[in-house]
Amino acid sequence: MLSRSLPALLVVALALPRVAHADRVVAVTPLSTLGSEDKSVSTKKLLGQIEQAIASLPGTKVVTSVQVASAIDKAKKPQLKQCEGDSACVTELGKLVGASLVITGEVGGLGDSRVIYLKTTDVGAARELRSTTLSIGAANAADTPMGAAVRLLEPDRYRGTVRFNFDVGGATVLVNGTKVQPNATREITLPVGTHAVTVTHPQYHNFVKFVDVDYGRVTDVAVVMKQYPIVEGDIHGRPGSRDTIIEKEPPVWRRWYVAGPAIVVLAVGAGILAGVIVHDFPQYDNCRKVGGMDCK
Repeated sequence: MLSRSLPALLVVALALPRVAHADRVVAVTPLSTLGSEDKSVSTKKLLGQIEQAIASLPGTKVVTSVQVASAIDKAKKPQLKQCEGDSACVTELGKLVGASLVITGEVGGLGDSRVIYLKTTDVGAARELRSTTLSIGAANAADTPMGAAVRLLEPDRYRGTVRFNFDVGGATVLVNGTKVQPNATREITLPVGTHAVTVTHPQYHNFVKFVDVDYGRVTDVAVVMKQYPIVEGDIHGRPGSRDTIIEKEPPVWRRWYVAGPAIVVLAVGAGILAGVIVHDFPQYDNCRKVGGMDCK
């Protein structure tokens, strides 16, 4: 008897660590439309994708919508299939299946474009934790079940990457006015959404662009900087005084080779004049005879 039960015990032992190491158990309820379960093929396919996305998150065990429906039927509590977002009802459902979190969803929209309104309820706190929408359709290719799962359970990981291609070195990057430092591969991670990116450099005009960041994707940004014009030429300062000093050549009569001889001539002439006055030489127009008599 003991030997027969060993294989079963071994299977249980191998399965237990996976559940024991799970940080959280998440139950996913069937999606509904207008208060009733949506059993369409497309909705069931989408629900399966959501469950797979949740199960891929680290430390997460999923109680699928099929398992939830089966547990409700076994407990004979059909009212739990129509909680319609009521926290008390969803909390009771979570306790029934042993989940710490319960995800419920409502399907809306027409045709190929649909919107799934998803909510996460904390069973322990008996309250809604957070909500999001998953848009399905050609116009919403960027939205995925994986993105919705991350928004619901790990919103801090809902980020994308921006990779810069600089044409100059030493540039500074600001995102929404805050300085950031790209890594060695010139990349930064940012929350999903639109961000204002500014690249500055002392010698170049600022580069400004609004960048859309998608979940799990790399957005390349080519940074083309325009250099400031270089001004060449003399810089003229404004003088402290408006007086103008002009140096001119002295006139001819004041130059040494003219003034010197002129002074000598004047000195000689002055000496002769002085001698005439002192010795009283006869005037050139006076005529006198010997003895002092006039000629006349």
